[in-house]
Amino acid sequence: MMRLIGYFFGIGTVLFLLVAAGVVWYISDISEDLPDYEVLESYAPPVTTRVHSSDGELMAEYARQRRLFLPIQAIPDRVKAAFISAEDKNFYSHTGVDFTGLARAVVVNIQNYGTGRRPVGASTITQQVAKNFLLTSEQRIERKIKEAILSFRIEQAYSKDRILELYLNEIFFGLGSYGIAGAALTYFDKSVNELDLHEIAYMAALPKGPSNYHPFRNTEAAIERRNWVIDRMVDNGYVSYEEASKAKERPLDVNPRQRGNYLFASEYFAEEVRRRLISRYGDDALYESGLSVRTTLDPKTQIAARNALQNGLLTFDQKRGFRGPVATIDINEDWGPTLSEIDDLDDMPSWKLAVVLSASDNGAELGVRPGKDVAGKVREARDVVSISGETMSWAYTVAPKDEKRRKVKSVAEIVKPGDVVYVEQRTNDEGAENWRLRQLPEIQGGLVAMDPHTGRVLAMVGGFSFSQSQFNRATQAERQPGSSFKPFVYAAALDNGYTPASVVNDAPIELVSGGQLWKPKNYGGGSAGPSTLRLGIEKSRNLMTVRLAKDMGMNLVAEYAERFGVYDDMLPVLAMSLGSGETTVMRMVSAYSVLANGGKQVTPSLIDRIQNRYGKTIFRHEESQRRCDACAASAWLSQEEPEITDTREQVLDPMTAYQITSMMEGVVRRGTAAGKIKLDQPTAGKTGTTNDERDAWFVGYTPDLVAGVYIGYDTPRPMGRGNTGGGIAAPIFNDFMATALKESRPVEFRIPQGMKFIPINRKTGMEAFAGDGDVIQEAFKPGTGPADIFSVIGMDEFATGDAILEVSPQANRAVGSGTGGLF
Repeated sequence: MMRLIGYFFGIGTVLFLLVAAGVVWYISDISEDLPDYEVLESYAPPVTTRVHSSDGELMAEYARQRRLFLPIQAIPDRVKAAFISAEDKNFYSHTGVDFTGLARAVVVNIQNYGTGRRPVGASTITQQVAKNFLLTSEQRIERKIKEAILSFRIEQAYSKDRILELYLNEIFFGLGSYGIAGAALTYFDKSVNELDLHEIAYMAALPKGPSNYHPFRNTEAAIERRNWVIDRMVDNGYVSYEEASKAKERPLDVNPRQRGNYLFASEYFAEEVRRRLISRYGDDALYESGLSVRTTLDPKTQIAARNALQNGLLTFDQKRGFRGPVATIDINEDWGPTLSEIDDLDDMPSWKLAVVLSASDNGAELGVRPGKDVAGKVREARDVVSISGETMSWAYTVAPKDEKRRKVKSVAEIVKPGDVVYVEQRTNDEGAENWRLRQLPEIQGGLVAMDPHTGRVLAMVGGFSFSQSQFNRATQAERQPGSSFKPFVYAAALDNGYTPASVVNDAPIELVSGGQLWKPKNYGGGSAGPSTLRLGIEKSRNLMTVRLAKDMGMNLVAEYAERFGVYDDMLPVLAMSLGSGETTVMRMVSAYSVLANGGKQVTPSLIDRIQNRYGKTIFRHEESQRRCDACAASAWLSQEEPEITDTREQVLDPMTAYQITSMMEGVVRRGTAAGKIKLDQPTAGKTGTTNDERDAWFVGYTPDLVAGVYIGYDTPRPMGRGNTGGGIAAPIFNDFMATALKESRPVEFRIPQGMKFIPINRKTGMEAFAGDGDVIQEAFKPGTGPADIFSVIGMDEFATGDAILEVSPQANRAVGSGTGGLF
């Protein structure tokens, strides 16, 4: 018997050794191609890029995985305790694999065999790090063995805190969020430090299966799992029984954070920043590298710009009447769900979609589009509001598509039951609230405001509503600037021997263009005869401008236009002197900034600074324009104060810049914008209107703020006689500037040293004498002054025949067939 026992023992020992050798060989074999766990040292997960306004408010976030990386030191201890309790209570004691937990899981799974219950796992946090970072999620024994081997190695190479940090920043929480910081914002719109116990526990419940514990689809399961986590925290001594009981009584309180833009009215600005970041760094950098972008946008200035442009567009549009409903729906049944399916304007919170329930002669009853709860379900409440005929007087002119505009006498002729329209609740002068009919304007426009000394874009609006159209008319729309281009023609003249008192003949002129005769005209017809340059720009005289450009030569005008950045490659033909080329609002505002700041080149910037995920600054706008070599001193050692070196190019004589500014002050006081600009600050600017009133502009500035406004249809068509830059664009500029400068003290335009002021006759341009009427103090450069004899540029053209000039066919497209001019 003893021999038999010994025999079997020997066989067993041999088999054990063979199995052990096989296991060692197998482990050794699969260990040879294991991933390198040392890559965890350089862990750089995809992180959300965040864009902020100039005062630090969050504007927008961009990410493929909504994650914000948090170092372990920044994660609250209670958050760590919740995840350890839920996922791996022996985390700080095991060496990578929890054998006690593994044995417990095996027993439970044996007991549950055949019951249909999901197998219980026993993966430690370290094993989950190994799987998530280095392996796949396939359910195979080989993968589990690799996972265990890697876990041992990871535990030997990294501290427990580093492993937990990797885990908490990598795991998926559902709703597109990754990492605990991103998940806290996504689910509760809070930072990790602000989470309450019941919220922390729900976060710890999610990694096991985010879809299984969805806050709205599987609410009961989510609460049950959350409460289980709270109980484990009690068992492990992290939470008291009393606190746990209160937390378990709370609902989930999930409040999903909105996506996209967060700062009101910043949509166009944020989208332009996004495009520029992609252009500079590429898609992957924007959506994965976790950039921190500080923009130049000033929130108060941005809101002022948006309100001014929207009000101007609405005023113009409403004068043309009501074009009809957004849609028509059936109101015989519950109209709420049907109405909720029609897209609303996300960036116009004060506007609501509503369906007409009944209409009479004097008013209408409307049902307001019901909102949706956080789960996306249409709310059952139905709000019904009234609109009186008195508040919709503009709509008594109806202009349905493809029909002639006509007047009606009752509200029932404007809207009918089932019509879906926009309404807005407003407060009248007496303080009472009422609802008013609204419609999206067909007319569009753009507005840009800029600091002329730095090029920082403080506000930018690209249209009436970003939800309506994402096309940015401030940066993407190429339109004719009309007479708002003239200041650059006059600046070229003043920089090359002319003075504000130089006299040019304002009389008819004929030009040949592509075989056709072109007769530019002044807006409104007529001519004033010999007039000074000042009068020519104040009254926006086309005939004078063409003669002045002819006298200088269009090559010189083109050079200055390109120097200012209005165009990249301007065609040097006379029609271009009237603004018949195409440019953008952003370019025009940047060019006017050169006039406002004394002739320094300006590079417009929407971004002040960009930092990478580690806080290192990788871009700073000021570095390209100003340099301060001594500013980086580590300490003050009685050295001289550092000086900032302005490296910007001087593209215009400062005296010329002041002269053209002074002349454009006259545009505001006496010229084409007179009565439209009513600011308590010195203001210079220029109107612009193209042929048939297809485009209307006003670009102007105070000493420290430049703004430009463009108005027109996206598909160019006449806006109607009288809708000029002075008539519709200048009031928008005025409304914006009045709000933007409300808290600013008036500052005079800076006069360059050496500038002379001489009284001259406004009509003749010659020096005025005592008793003369119509006198103005004119600015002259040293060595220049009013003419001694009356001399008129272009006076002899008809005698010599020089008025017949050739204009290219390309310019002919802008000037028409010989019947128009630009104003």
